Amino acid sequence: MDNTRPRVVVAGLRGGSGKTTLALGLIAAWQQREGEVVPFKKGPDYIDAGWLALAAGQPCYNLDPYMMSGEQILDSFWQHSQRARGAVIEGNRGLFDGMDAEGTCSTAELAKLLRAPVLLVVDGSMVTRTAAASVLGCQHFDPEVSIQGVVLNRVAGPRHEKMLRTSIERYCQVPVVGAIPKLKEDDFPERHMGLVTVEEHPEARKAILARIQIVEQYLDLDKVIAIANQAPPLNWKPAYPTKRVSKAYRQPVIGVVKDSAFQFYYPENLEELEKRGARLVTVNSLQDKTLPALDAIYIGGGFPETHAEQLAANDQLRHALRSAIEAGLPVYAECGGLMYLGRSLKIKSNTYPMVQALPVDFQLEKKPQGHGYTGLEVVQANPFYPVGTTLKGHEFHYSRVTRFDLNPTSLAFVMRRGTGILDGKDGVCYKNMLATYSHVHATGTPGWAEGLIRKALAHQREVKDDSEKKIKDLDSRKTNTGVGDGVR
Repeated sequence: MDNTRPRVVVAGLRGGSGKTTLALGLIAAWQQREGEVVPFKKGPDYIDAGWLALAAGQPCYNLDPYMMSGEQILDSFWQHSQRARGAVIEGNRGLFDGMDAEGTCSTAELAKLLRAPVLLVVDGSMVTRTAAASVLGCQHFDPEVSIQGVVLNRVAGPRHEKMLRTSIERYCQVPVVGAIPKLKEDDFPERHMGLVTVEEHPEARKAILARIQIVEQYLDLDKVIAIANQAPPLNWKPAYPTKRVSKAYRQPVIGVVKDSAFQFYYPENLEELEKRGARLVTVNSLQDKTLPALDAIYIGGGFPETHAEQLAANDQLRHALRSAIEAGLPVYAECGGLMYLGRSLKIKSNTYPMVQALPVDFQLEKKPQGHGYTGLEVVQANPFYPVGTTLKGHEFHYSRVTRFDLNPTSLAFVMRRGTGILDGKDGVCYKNMLATYSHVHATGTPGWAEGLIRKALAHQREVKDDSEKKIKDLDSRKTNTGVGDGVR
């Protein structure tokens, strides 16, 4: 078994140091030169992962040490990188920033787990020799982290670059493999949750091309690839394949609401449903007027607040979805999906009707109402998780509930960490629907896909049994009235 995986972690001394610019350009430029490069993103981020996926022309996979075990991370990395010529893992925040003083769940710990060399992005703004002290501090802070190259960012000019380069290489004994100057243009506009998503950026591919030019002009790509190729073998044995749905059942059809309003889906979540035998069908909340024949539906997160007027205007789909939920269609919704299923969404002075499957009103605020990792315990019966199950996820939302006209027992989760929907609880249930502010990752929560498939199959059987019963009743009525027997 070939366990060699050319790979490199792009890390920084802090958030906003330039990691994403470097990672995007590196992925695309490396791929143009040598072939397939697989992107990975450390942490729960959807938006950066979307940009990395665009640069690579394939999905970006999240590696999250909080939501996933070390074994699950290694298995995901092994499975998704086995045919690639290289892998780029973009870290988050500063190299050693984690959930506690020990750096739990930090980029450094992920780099050690993957045995991956680190490219450290150093912001050169208003420093010279102090940059070398910062790099040296990182080297001594945890010698097990393999910092193999430094990339300078926001360099003021040739003299500044020379001072930075000379200091770092002399005192740290690590090569400076790139120096990016201060760039005037910023074609990555930001808003309240970070970068604008790929789906909403008017010139996303142009932005990627600009990053390729930056890397080709200011980075020693040969040295970076050489560093990646020196990564040691992983020595990892892959997990057993996922058990598929029995052939005794028709392939479950699961709708995925995916468009510019709802685009926050981990590729592993969708892949896990397909591995278990599901056929995924895309539903566009902005354009579709009806629902296709489905056994279940999955509504991920996104930005319903920036598309509220369009969502409200598509009353045909809203009514179709509400009717399907009333008829028992299994629905799993996360964050933006939860807001969409509610009664209304208020943004400033405007209130927009949503699906109205839940008698719950939401309001968008200026500051985050829930932000960070979540820990949940299932305490009430629900369509997808057994009572007693513990879950790890994350939430990031600016909306809050202003009115909740359901029994509090309809909330299935108690929050052991995080904010949730109401009074330290999350996961509102109604019929075969579960809607929650928390996002979960299928790799770290295998029961998620299992529960959705199980409920889809149950609904499939119920619809089939109901259809057969209606046919039998119709046949019985025909016989009793003599219709079809030549009687007049």
